Amino acid sequence: MTLIVPCVNMHKKSFSIKITSIILLFCNVLWTIRLCFVSQHLTDLQTLTARNASLLNGSRRMTLNANPYGDKKQLQQQQQRPAQSASSSQLIAEQVKSLNSLESFSLAFQNLSLNLGRWDNQRLYKLFDFALVGDNYEESSEHSLICLATQTSVERLHSLAEVAKQFQGPISIAVFVAGNDEFTILQYYVTYLRLCFDFVRANVTFHLAYPRERKPQHETADAYKLLQMFDCRYPLKTFLKIAQLRTSETKRWRLRNLYPQNHLRNFARKGCQTKYVFLTDVDIIPSANIVPLLNEFLATASARCSTGLCAYVIPTLEIDERVRFPSHKNELLRLIKRGLARPFHEKVFIYNQFATNFSSWLANTQTDDRITISHQVTNYEFFYEPFYVALDNAPPHDERFVGYGFTRNSQVYEMYIAGYSFHVLTPVFTCHWGLQKKNARPSWREQQNTINSKRFEIFKKEIFARYKHPPIKQLFKTKT
Repeated sequence: MTLIVPCVNMHKKSFSIKITSIILLFCNVLWTIRLCFVSQHLTDLQTLTARNASLLNGSRRMTLNANPYGDKKQLQQQQQRPAQSASSSQLIAEQVKSLNSLESFSLAFQNLSLNLGRWDNQRLYKLFDFALVGDNYEESSEHSLICLATQTSVERLHSLAEVAKQFQGPISIAVFVAGNDEFTILQYYVTYLRLCFDFVRANVTFHLAYPRERKPQHETADAYKLLQMFDCRYPLKTFLKIAQLRTSETKRWRLRNLYPQNHLRNFARKGCQTKYVFLTDVDIIPSANIVPLLNEFLATASARCSTGLCAYVIPTLEIDERVRFPSHKNELLRLIKRGLARPFHEKVFIYNQFATNFSSWLANTQTDDRITISHQVTNYEFFYEPFYVALDNAPPHDERFVGYGFTRNSQVYEMYIAGYSFHVLTPVFTCHWGLQKKNARPSWREQQNTINSKRFEIFKKEIFARYKHPPIKQLFKTKT
């Protein structure tokens, strides 16, 4: 018996060692697989950013009829074509290589102190100027006469890639975020845009705003999860994955609260450092080569405008989501003849762009090598809200108008009363994806429009008093 016990103990010890070895081997296999998976994502990201191809041509985009805060179902109904990075990729590749240590990985806005910033005039929103500055933003602003200013909520940010590809000059964008989840989505998606598209990284400067009652906080980045979401070919698909981080509570808050469009427009505009500003919405896509053409035109614009009160209208049209983005005006004209493009809001609310006089613009056969004035707007009507280029001393957008309705046209109306003249440019243009239908406009937009119409009555009296301009009754006939 004395010989049997040690033998049994030896067998138990040997069995225990074997089990431990198997467990350790299994853990090593799992860890190796994980490292290979991460390495493959890094390799794919680096390869994609090295491709020199056109970005986003013909991509489908959300229409303006959708709730600006959106929901996942609406977004998933949008289709997109592959979008390949047009980057020189050397800078991007260096960024990707720097991810060899996941622990050292940092997101966009990671160093932004959310306790600082400044309040708007009513202390409703905390604002962060120049929260993230484009690598070439200062230099390009010094050498350009024009800057594009735009604004967006988080879920429309995916349009920025196409805007930045078309407008390769300084871009100032104000982004509205509400709470931790939206701030995390913003961090992930801006990191993605800057890694995949060098024209975003170089030219786009971000300003942030959040509502007083929903201050966001920094959360620890899960770089492994982040890399799984990135696909440089599909900006919208990538956004949809990241957008799943949004909570139901945030969605409900969005439905109960108004979007501060005019706060953000003023915010973005004042982030521009150039003499002229082109103020747009984030889903308004400029035509190709527009920056050098505008710089050439604006270099002599002061000689054409002795008063300094000139606004240069860039016509806006809506195009069918099935077509490629028109590369020049002649291609756009062909789409119009086929019924695949038309003036923006023509079927939804014709007065939105009617005074631009598209018939005159379409009849102008100016070649694509330089910008000229097609004609002057002579039939101004209230509700006119063009996208235009003007000196940065134009009147600001009145921040009493929140939500939808009277946000842009009230500012254009003040310009008109102040003595501005509007001149339509050719052959440049902007486009919005999707042919819109009036019955697709949600009821909440009409409700917000009604509230803002009452605010406008007060605004109108103030404008008359400020500019000592008599009432123009024909401007305020009810439009249906």
